[in-house]
Amino acid sequence: MVPVTFPERRPADVPTDEARLDEALRLLSGPPVALDVAVKRLARGSGVYAWWAAPSVLPDLPGPPNDTDPSWRMLYLGRATSLRGRILRNHLRRSGSSTLRRTLAGLFMSEGYRTTWTDRVVLVPEDETRLTAWMHEHLRLTWAEDAEPADIEAELVRRLHPPLNVHGVDPEHIQAAVVAAKNAYNVSSGPAQP
Repeated sequence: MVPVTFPERRPADVPTDEARLDEALRLLSGPPVALDVAVKRLARGSGVYAWWAAPSVLPDLPGPPNDTDPSWRMLYLGRATSLRGRILRNHLRRSGSSTLRRTLAGLFMSEGYRTTWTDRVVLVPEDETRLTAWMHEHLRLTWAEDAEPADIEAELVRRLHPPLNVHGVDPEHIQAAVVAAKNAYNVSSGPAQP
């Protein structure tokens, strides 16, 4: 007798990838939250997050408008294994471990942002502080918890085309100014030459 096998079935209470994507889009498109409020509300769990700015901030890099409040537009989308840790320890503190901060710093090099070399290019401490203050003044945040954010981040970036994202964006939506800013930042400092 040949054993009968049944295809794996997803339990009814486990959402499909499309349902998770829809829920993430709904939450990310909610009202953007000021950073002083967001840092108190952020969960320690994993998920995706979006950074928003008014159209007057980086006006040459338009992003998709927020569904709930069109006076904000998306600049950047990312994922984290710990939303709270990623936002607080990386995006709001250190350029060396935040793609968003490195990109913003590259865009602001003409405004006197300075870098130095540690084991990589980083902003000097005064400019790390200055960039964090700028972010608090000009940016807002939305987020969506998700157990496997890598599964949905790529599709969100592909659909939304945030202007500060480069990886995962369709080539026709990559912003040349962002690529140039990233390159300018990366070559702004280097290891000491012998």
